[in-house]
Amino acid sequence: MMAWPTLICGALLVLVGIVAYGTSEVQPPPMTALIPAFFGAALIACGALAFKDYLRKHVMHLAAMIGLVGALGGFAPLIRQYSKTGDFDPTKKSAVAGELMILVCVVFVGMCVNSFIQAKKARKAKEAAAGGATPPA
Repeated sequence: MMAWPTLICGALLVLVGIVAYGTSEVQPPPMTALIPAFFGAALIACGALAFKDYLRKHVMHLAAMIGLVGALGGFAPLIRQYSKTGDFDPTKKSAVAGELMILVCVVFVGMCVNSFIQAKKARKAKEAAAGGATPPA
């Protein structure tokens, strides 16, 4: 079940966002530093809803989509830095926040895909054990 990993990944993204906001090189810190926290909050909500059996499938597909968009969105500060300076410093705080967001989201999406594959295999095995495959629709 992916509810707990979703909660953990969401909490990590919230932490990344809060630390990025708190240690921003620009004063006052831009609200964009909190973007990982917003994605994390959405994942936490999905993880909490995934404990309900009747919502799990739909909520986890939504969580996987949020993770995919989050992974792509993590490239925004990297691209912004390169377009402004013509150079890329991977140790700059905004870049580190983007890199961590990419890492957490890619790992999360990979875990979701694996979970979806395992659930489909289990469902097919259960159908086969219950007396054969159902006729195609």
